[in-house]
Amino acid sequence: MSRGLAMFAYDDAIIERYPTIRAGVIYATALVNGASPPELLAEYRAEQQAVSERLNATAIADLPSIAAWRRAFTRFGAKPTQHRNAAEALLRRLAKHGDLPPINTLVDIGNLVSIRYAMPIAVFDQANIAGPTTVRFATGAELFTDLGSTDSVYPDPGEVIFVDSDNVVSARRWCWRQSAQSATGATTTDALVVVEGHHDTADRDVESALTDLTSLLTSNQPHSQTEPYVLSPTNPSTGASEGVENTSR
Repeated sequence: MSRGLAMFAYDDAIIERYPTIRAGVIYATALVNGASPPELLAEYRAEQQAVSERLNATAIADLPSIAAWRRAFTRFGAKPTQHRNAAEALLRRLAKHGDLPPINTLVDIGNLVSIRYAMPIAVFDQANIAGPTTVRFATGAELFTDLGSTDSVYPDPGEVIFVDSDNVVSARRWCWRQSAQSATGATTTDALVVVEGHHDTADRDVESALTDLTSLLTSNQPHSQTEPYVLSPTNPSTGASEGVENTSR
């Protein structure tokens, strides 16, 4: 796996408006995605139980990471109670239903770590993504296809999007909704895993989440190769980063 490739980057305008952003990115290859193995399912269920108990003592909206995302959404015009960031949506589903059903190995790994740290984690299949992914403000001319749909729509001008070099959107309203093209499935072999935060301890939490994600990928995708990066306003792209570890197997 070549290092220094700018697979993911924050646009300058995003960095200027959101100097609090901290992110961890993993580029993973040689994946074999499918149903989660028993060991991963057991850890996922145990984490759900632990998080459910913590939520009995703390309201989801009062979690520092969730409150910070609500402020970030408000700043680009999204109503945070109408458009929940991915971590808040997961936690609310868990609190309401008592469990999060497994989907596949990659999604389950992402969701496990997401509820553990109350931070959104996205896993993007790279097969249908052209070139690097950039996080920027939408012009309104880009195209987005929602999960479960075949019809494309335009994002709202000014909302934060993940977009490729063909102007195809992988995620709308930052970490609210992922596209059909970027969702992982049985054919996923290469993926980009992204964890983000804005809260005061985001630096530390992102690095811890990145470590957990890398460990879970190593354990449950033993033939994969993973390359993690820590991003911030001073290091806004994987091309500018040296990476934090090379875990090629």
